Amino acid sequence: MAKQKIKTKSAAKKRFKVTGTGKIIRHRSHTGHNTGKKKNSKMRALKKQQVIDPAFEDAAKKLLGQK
Repeated sequence: MAKQKIKTKSAAKKRFKVTGTGKIIRHRSHTGHNTGKKKNSKMRALKKQQVIDPAFEDAAKKLLGQK
């Protein structure tokens, strides 16, 4: 009998993206509101995506159905 497919968690699907090399990237926080009072250099830095911490990589891959 065939094993069932692992479902991807919808919340993780919206928040994480897997790169071609297998790294998981995420968006930075603090960009939703009150952006007028933040410095332009701070906002430019927050727009960049970041690779998630290696401590959470296994958990994120499991949520995405990678493992």
